[in-house]
Amino acid sequence: MTRRGFRVLLVILLAALLCKGCLVKDVPPVPETKPPTSENALSEDYIYPKNVTINGVDYLQSQLPTGNFGGELIASTIGEGPKTFNPFNSKDNISTLMSGIMFDGLLSSDPFSGQPVPKLAKSFSISPDGKDYTIKLRKGIKWTDGKPITADDVVFTWNDIILAGMGDTSIRDSIVIDDKLPTVKKIDDYTVVFTTPKPFAPFIRMLSAPIAPKHKFMPAVKKGAEYFDSYLSTNTQPKDFVTSGAFKLKEYIPAQRVVFERNPDYYEINKNNQKLPYLDKVIYMIVGDLNNEVLKFEAKELDVISLQGSKVARYKTLEPHSDFKLYNLGPNTGTMYLSMNLNDRKNDKGQFYVEPVKQKWFQDLNFRKAVDYAIDRKSMVFNIANGIGAPLFTAESLNSIYLNKNLKPYDKNLNKSKELLKKSGFYTDKKGRLFDKNGNRVEFNLYTNAGNTEREAIGVMVKQDLEDLGMKVNFKPIEFNSLVNKLVSTFDWDMVIMGLTGSPLEPNGGKNVWLSDGRLHMFNQRTPKEGKMNILPWEKDIDYMFTHGALATKFEDRKKYYDKYQEIVYNEKPFIYIYSPVIIVAIRNKFKNIYPSGLNGATHNIEEIYIGD
Repeated sequence: MTRRGFRVLLVILLAALLCKGCLVKDVPPVPETKPPTSENALSEDYIYPKNVTINGVDYLQSQLPTGNFGGELIASTIGEGPKTFNPFNSKDNISTLMSGIMFDGLLSSDPFSGQPVPKLAKSFSISPDGKDYTIKLRKGIKWTDGKPITADDVVFTWNDIILAGMGDTSIRDSIVIDDKLPTVKKIDDYTVVFTTPKPFAPFIRMLSAPIAPKHKFMPAVKKGAEYFDSYLSTNTQPKDFVTSGAFKLKEYIPAQRVVFERNPDYYEINKNNQKLPYLDKVIYMIVGDLNNEVLKFEAKELDVISLQGSKVARYKTLEPHSDFKLYNLGPNTGTMYLSMNLNDRKNDKGQFYVEPVKQKWFQDLNFRKAVDYAIDRKSMVFNIANGIGAPLFTAESLNSIYLNKNLKPYDKNLNKSKELLKKSGFYTDKKGRLFDKNGNRVEFNLYTNAGNTEREAIGVMVKQDLEDLGMKVNFKPIEFNSLVNKLVSTFDWDMVIMGLTGSPLEPNGGKNVWLSDGRLHMFNQRTPKEGKMNILPWEKDIDYMFTHGALATKFEDRKKYYDKYQEIVYNEKPFIYIYSPVIIVAIRNKFKNIYPSGLNGATHNIEEIYIGD
C-alpha cells in the first residue's frame, strides 16, 4: 500500500507491522524476528541497491532513476549543534546524526522491510547454530585518504574501541550475554567472523555500528580513554578526518552550520556506473528552536523540515501552490515521556542526589499513578499536535512489532488521582495546596530541553494538570547539554519531560535504558561503581525480561518477554508516556529520488537524491 501524500487520519492505531518477507532477495534470511513490510512504507517502489563488481571493485549500484550531479540540500538541527564528531563517543541525536553521515557500518537496514542489508559488507551469513556471523567485505573500496578498507579496520573497531569500552559504551552494554561479550576474528583481508556466546537475536542489528579507520584511530586509542573522549571534537579540522561515508566534513561553524561535501570515491554508483552521491553538499543549519526553523523554511533557507502538528494544516493548504510536497512518515518511532527521579542514594560527598522528602513522594507508586491519571493526553494531542498523533501509554512505540496491545489506554481522571494521593496520606488545605502526611508542601522542579517548543508546550500543560491537584510545579526549560548532564551525571533533578529514540524492530536497543545498571537508566541512574546497588524488585524483573528476551530466537517467544517488560513499566510508572506524534515532512519539489520511510526517515537515501531539471 503506497502512502505518499498527506493523511491526518490516525492510522497509527493500526500500525502494528506484519511479516511478508524481505525485499532484498540476495541477502540470507535472518532468523531473529518477523521483519515488518511495506505496511510501514510510504513508497513500495524503492529498490535497495544491488552488488556489482567492476574492475575488481565491489560496488553498491543504485537501482533508482539516474539524475543530475551537483547542487546542495539544506536541512536543519535544533539546539546548539553537535558536541562531537566521534561516532563512538556521541551521546546525543545531533552528534550521532553528523558522525553517521561520515562513517558507514558493515550493515544497514532496508528502509521499508527493516531487514539487515549489506553496506561496507558485500554479504553476510549466519551459522545454523545462530552463533557465528561471517562478514565478507567489499574489495577495492577506500577510506577518504585512499587507503583500503579491510578486515583489520573491522577487528580493530570492535576489539579496541567497542568491546574495550572506549567512548560511549552503549553498543557494548547492549551485547553482553551472560556477562560475556562476542568475539571477532580476521579470516583474511576481506573476511571476519563474529561469534556470540549464545544465539543472540539482536546482534545482527549491532553490525550497523560504524567502522573506524585503524590507521587514524589507533593513536587516539593508545593514548587512553580520556584522550579518546576528546578525539574528533568539534574543534578538529576537516582535513584531519578520514571517513567512509557518502559525504565528508567540509566546514563547521559553531551555532551556525555544518557543511558536508561529496566523497568523490564513495563505493555506491548509479546504473550508468557513475560514482554517487549526486549532490555536492549537504548542509545542516543550526537553528535555535522549532519556530526559527519554520521561519527559515518559509524563507526558502531550508529544503526539508519536519513539521509540528500545529503547523500541518496550514502547510497542507499551501502545498498545492507551493514548491514543496508533504509526506506522512507515520507515527514517531521514539517515545515521549515524563519521569521522576527515583534515586534515593548519596553521592561521593555524602549528599543525597534528591531531597529525602521528594524521594519518598517519587518512590510512592500511588504518587506516580496520581501524576499519570492527572495528565490530559487527549488535550495535548489536540492542542499541541493539532490532532495529528495519539496518546501513548506503552514503552514501545505505536508502530513497534513488539507493541503490547493488551495494555489499555485511559482518560484523565482527577478523582482517581486524588484517591491515590489520599491512600498515601496526602491532603489539601483550604487553599487547595497539596501536602504530604508529614506536612511538607508538595513542590518540585520540572525540566525539559529549551528550544524544543513542543516539549515546552507539554511542560506548560503538565504543570497546569498537576497544579489542579494542588502541587506546586516549577517548570524550568534548560539547555539540552545541561539537562543531559543532570540526568546521567549529577542526578540532581526532580521531574523531566524527555524523549527517547527507538526502533520498531528491536527493543534490545533500549537495553541501556531499562537494565538497572544501564548507562541511560535515568529514572534510577547508578554510577558504574554502584552497579546493581539497591535494585527495586520490578527493576530486577525488567532485567530478567530483557536478558531472556534477547536470547530467545523465535519472534513469538521474544514477544512474550517484551510484552511483560511493557506491562511492568505500565504498572510501575518509571516513565509516564505522553503521546506519539505523526511525523509530517515537507521537502522541496526540486529534489528527486525521494522515497521517505517510516523506519529510516525522509532522506535515508541521501546519496541517491538529486536536483531535477
